Amino acid sequence: MASTIRRVSGSGGEGQSELARRAGKGKKDKKAGQEARPTGTMGGVRAFILALAALAGPVAAQDSLAVQAYNHFYNLEFDEAIQGFQRAIVADPKSPDLHNHLAESIVFREMFRDGALESELVSGNNSFLRRPKLNPSPETEKWLLDEVARAMALSEARLRANPNDVGALYAEGISYGLRSDYYWIVKKAWHDSLKDANSARRLHNRVSELQPGNVDARLVQGLHDYIVGSLPLGLRMLGFMAGIHGDKEKGIREVQDVAQNGTDDRVDAQIFLCALYRRENQPRKAVPLIQDLIRRYPRNFLLRLELAQMYSLAGDGPSALSVLREVAALKTSHAPGYDRVPWEKIYLQQGTIQFWYRDLDAALENMKKVTAGDAELDLNDGASAYLRMGQIYDLTNRRRLALEAYRKAIAYAPDADAAQESKKYLSTPYRRM
Repeated sequence: MASTIRRVSGSGGEGQSELARRAGKGKKDKKAGQEARPTGTMGGVRAFILALAALAGPVAAQDSLAVQAYNHFYNLEFDEAIQGFQRAIVADPKSPDLHNHLAESIVFREMFRDGALESELVSGNNSFLRRPKLNPSPETEKWLLDEVARAMALSEARLRANPNDVGALYAEGISYGLRSDYYWIVKKAWHDSLKDANSARRLHNRVSELQPGNVDARLVQGLHDYIVGSLPLGLRMLGFMAGIHGDKEKGIREVQDVAQNGTDDRVDAQIFLCALYRRENQPRKAVPLIQDLIRRYPRNFLLRLELAQMYSLAGDGPSALSVLREVAALKTSHAPGYDRVPWEKIYLQQGTIQFWYRDLDAALENMKKVTAGDAELDLNDGASAYLRMGQIYDLTNRRRLALEAYRKAIAYAPDADAAQESKKYLSTPYRRM
């Protein structure tokens, strides 16, 4: 397992997968009088914590190059972030933190390109464990691992001179976390990932011992506690072997503490806390956090999509759709960052929310808009749109059209959760509980 993923992201429409719908099956939404929306992660924008990735080290306030690079990072401008950290390294080549920052940006650029920021990475069913490996080029893999190795070497050189160098301990913990991510995301090498995750945790525990008032250092521990406490028994046993026992409630409290009282990692803790609130079906608590993040990082379109998801999960369909209309307006006006949002993502999320709120005619029209451009669609999005169309046709007694849509979902992306869900309805029509 890895240390922790740093950001919230994802994109697309609610309902990329039916896993969460199955988890919520049979529950009722009293406000809307409808079958409850998925309560874990519902597809679309994915607030994610994974059991992996890394927290980049703190960025010094005076390091304007790094600060500018991280502003690009939080706004999903990964090419610019990479270039910024490269310039910062030229100015300060002995900083392990900067090499960690660069490695992290490389990881996230690959995840963004491959749609990994748009997928159901955290759910009660741990669907990320079934996700295919990422496929970065050999050059990209070497670049990433080389940056991690440089960061480790620089940290270790400082620790040989002073074993209690808190900055070096923290940075080396980040490096192990990043390499843990590599084993988890790219290689699916669970044991190697857990081994590095344990090294990261040990180093950050040492930071806490040396500086008990360092709230930021507890973020890694808190996320490890939550994540391992959420894993299925088999993988949890691997966590035990790596020295991480897991405690969901304790983990949430620690992340809340960093989100309220941290300094360098306070923003990251707030982002993680949104993910935890989503997973724990407490979306209302996430709304003000996401609104503040939108204010700080206005070009990150995924945050607004996430806000719509949270409103929908909370039973507030009108507010969810209002946020999506705002996203559409920003795209139409070519607001910075919003040209990157595919219209199909907006239509899919609108249509899925309308589906859960029983506005079936409007939902069907949006799904038709999604599939009209299916040559450009993300595989999960395409399968999800066809699944929803099939369900709408079943609910409106158009069985022939429903079967046609389910078959298209299966053919479009056979391995997608939506395709697997569609197979059920080939023999038995979909009906709401």
